[in-house]
Amino acid sequence: MAARLVRRCCWRHFGAFLAAPSAVPASLLVPAGKVAMARALPQAPFASFHTSSPSSWADGFSVKEQVEDSGNPEHKVIRELIETATSPQELFQLTKHHALNSNQASLIITQLSRLAALKNLETESILQDECFQEVLSIMDSQISQVWNNTLLNLLKSLYSLGVDSNRREMQSVEQEVLWRLRRLTFRQLASLAEFFAVKQVKESRLLNEVIKKLELRWTELEGTRTVVALMSKVGHISPALMDRLEDKALELAEQFSPDDIRKISLALAYQNRRCVPLLRALSYHLIQKHSELSLNVLLDLIFAYGKLNFHQPQVFQKIATDLHPHVSMMTPVEVTRCIRSFALLKWLNLPLFEAIAQYALDNTKQLSVTHLCSIILSFARLNFQPSGIEDFFNMVHELLQGQLDSLEPHLLTDLVWSLCVLQQAKAPYLQRVLAPDFHAEIRGDQSFRAQNLRLRLININAAARLESPSYQGPFLPAEMLSTMLPVGEKVTLLQSSLREALAGVLGRQDNGRFDVHTIYGWQIDAEMVVNSENKPLPLKDFAAPHLLYSEGTKPLPPGARRVAFLRWEFPNFSNRSKDLLGRYVMARRHIQAAGFLVVDVS
Repeated sequence: MAARLVRRCCWRHFGAFLAAPSAVPASLLVPAGKVAMARALPQAPFASFHTSSPSSWADGFSVKEQVEDSGNPEHKVIRELIETATSPQELFQLTKHHALNSNQASLIITQLSRLAALKNLETESILQDECFQEVLSIMDSQISQVWNNTLLNLLKSLYSLGVDSNRREMQSVEQEVLWRLRRLTFRQLASLAEFFAVKQVKESRLLNEVIKKLELRWTELEGTRTVVALMSKVGHISPALMDRLEDKALELAEQFSPDDIRKISLALAYQNRRCVPLLRALSYHLIQKHSELSLNVLLDLIFAYGKLNFHQPQVFQKIATDLHPHVSMMTPVEVTRCIRSFALLKWLNLPLFEAIAQYALDNTKQLSVTHLCSIILSFARLNFQPSGIEDFFNMVHELLQGQLDSLEPHLLTDLVWSLCVLQQAKAPYLQRVLAPDFHAEIRGDQSFRAQNLRLRLININAAARLESPSYQGPFLPAEMLSTMLPVGEKVTLLQSSLREALAGVLGRQDNGRFDVHTIYGWQIDAEMVVNSENKPLPLKDFAAPHLLYSEGTKPLPPGARRVAFLRWEFPNFSNRSKDLLGRYVMARRHIQAAGFLVVDVS
């Protein structure tokens, strides 16, 4: 280690000694007798890793570097031979005919990695070749003299070739990069961080140091490409850096292309970062500046907005309108991904959903059962009934025939529940999920997923009893009809306002019930019984068939009615669009079928 430091210091002092006071580059003032020293001067590397053409190796270098590189004819010839090599053998031949320096050896390793990636070569044979070991040795002997860009490409190449991280040469390169971090440009640091993130290099001291440098030097961040790349590839590693990147992205929002907006939105979605100011800015510029969007951009945007639950009606309308002409040419995966995102956002666009229903009818052979289930679940979430409802559900029943046993229990339950929402559940579906052997496995299971499955089965049981008069069973046993009370659920402002308003109407406390959990799986926010003159009556005196255990036994007097209050707390919907949510509309139907007058509260 000490010897290396001495060599580096000597090299720097010697370089300073050669420097002339004039503006002419020092390499042009070196006399002919110093050709031997000139051979040690580094060459210019790839401008970017495995993506740029070999002719652009000099990009990103200082004037001094480029002059020193082009000033030596022998170096130029060797560089051209490395650039034009098309096989590892050609590169290895250079070690036999030329006295290589560390920069040239580094360029050979980078070119080997590039050829291995482009031609899918077996890297193990390259690593075991004696010539490769010789190149590694030459590189390691003068590692401190390698130019920065060449050094970074060298490190990436060694990783790509699969060189053992415990090898001395590998550790030497990593240590050299670590020493030079302060001298690297922000773009070089970003490139290195992107590489490590894509390669999923874990527990790397070098990566941690690179991230720290990026966090400290974030003010040097320039250009949309670097911002987008760091957000999408590196942001998840450092929340502090991601905060800075979001600020910078907000500043540059007007300059982003549609594809940039797509990548940023996906990065936010995958990291669950709901940065509202940035999302609003991106949405605004997307609407104002970009008239035509590609299919990939449209699908990824609606997916990101759905995952973040970010509502922007103008963007949704544009995406739905632009997607409509593409539907017939989309794959089943793209169709289901699209419709699920709109369902999550609770956004119903009739032309688009009708086109998807027609797509399902026209492509029954391409649709798998899973794809069909996704479409039905999305339709049910928004309570969408296609205009050709009879043809559509005839196709659905035909495709599902004999396929129910192949579905995972939770997916099967969601499918039957969705068919109940759409009032299309036939006896075979109900019998399959209400059979004792189906729900026996979840009895006693207190997990959230099991409780959600149990609640949906109770809803299906209610649909079988209240909406399918010809259905003869089986039904759920009584012990399964008690719903689990949510733990620590907060009372909303609407609930508290409803209670205050009803307190004056009820008069006495026993004239009403609040937060009533029914045997149908639905919660009634408030319940009361009124006589023919609309005056409240004590609830405990009367039978309550909607409860698992009833206090009273008396039937309602002539002219009396049960009244149920259901709250509507969906901020993105108005009172006129309650029927858009399948869950709400099915709850309303069941409670009405149980003899209640339903009052919507919003």
